[in-house]
Amino acid sequence: MDPVHDLSAVVHVHSTCSDGTATVAELLDAARDSGAGALLLTDHDTLAARGDGWAGTHDGVALVVGTEVSPKGGHYLAFGVSGEIPHAGRSAAEIAAAVREAGGVGFAAHPFSEGGRLLLPALARRIVLPHAWPALDQPGGCDGIELWSVTTDAAEAWRSPAEVLRWLRDPVAATADGPPPRQLAAWDALSARRRVPALGGLDGHAPGVRINGSVRSPLSHARTFDLLRTHLLLDEPLTGDPARDEATVVAALRAGAMWLARPCVAPADGARFWGERADGETVPMGGEALVAPDEETVLRVRLPRAAELRVVRDGEELLRADGDALDLRVTGPGVHRVEARVGGAMWLLSNPVHLRARR
Repeated sequence: MDPVHDLSAVVHVHSTCSDGTATVAELLDAARDSGAGALLLTDHDTLAARGDGWAGTHDGVALVVGTEVSPKGGHYLAFGVSGEIPHAGRSAAEIAAAVREAGGVGFAAHPFSEGGRLLLPALARRIVLPHAWPALDQPGGCDGIELWSVTTDAAEAWRSPAEVLRWLRDPVAATADGPPPRQLAAWDALSARRRVPALGGLDGHAPGVRINGSVRSPLSHARTFDLLRTHLLLDEPLTGDPARDEATVVAALRAGAMWLARPCVAPADGARFWGERADGETVPMGGEALVAPDEETVLRVRLPRAAELRVVRDGEELLRADGDALDLRVTGPGVHRVEARVGGAMWLLSNPVHLRARR
């Protein structure tokens, strides 16, 4: 494998530039305290943080200013764009195309949302409106997806105040199973047809109030920033130059060179997944290659610690194994991804190695 550089990024977070409770400075402090190397900010329909001079590295945390394009029918995380993306009168597919035309890459936010209700006696109160991305199945309808949107997916699953309290009391345990299985199955089905890179996001707003200049929230960023990261594999280390570093991060997002990682379980630096073909060609995580029906490819997994490994091929379990390394020979086409657990808790979820049938 060519040298790559690890970057643990907190993704899909809102500041006081839109509807978040924390300021950009407070978000950077929370990211730094949690050990994150980057913060990918996505305020609704604005790049105001960039205009205010926040793009760049601040005491070891790189801030990449993206935006969440927010029409009523679904939301879209856009990175690498220099201006806001108008959405009035545009379909979801047209919004995705506009992000690409602006030189950016876009990920459907909470794309499988069904909304959520608290089922109380004599009352079914809706607490989350459904806001799925309507163009998932359309060619060009998105560049990628937010496979796991931690707080949105949690809120949509709550059915009673007791479930809310259990989640708030111990969000680490509440997220141990990983993303909802139906979302993994839907992603596998999409990946069978085309590359759909996936990231993990928080949809972090720190809902609450500001008292004496600080945030009071049951979902503070100090509690959530360790729950889920998008762990990027960069072609070069960050340099401190805002434009160059943004381009490096966007290239990794576009390539699908990223794990969904839970630092509350273990660090992910050094985690690698790739394929090696018989002719010596490397197929990186997130990449794609054409293979013959009888062609062998070796899938290689290297982890910084031992874990319970699960290899999934075309949505079906192919292998379970324990350890910090795996070399698995597979034959012919298939879309392969890796899950790693520690003590039964989800730790890592890879993007796929796509082996497509040669025609």
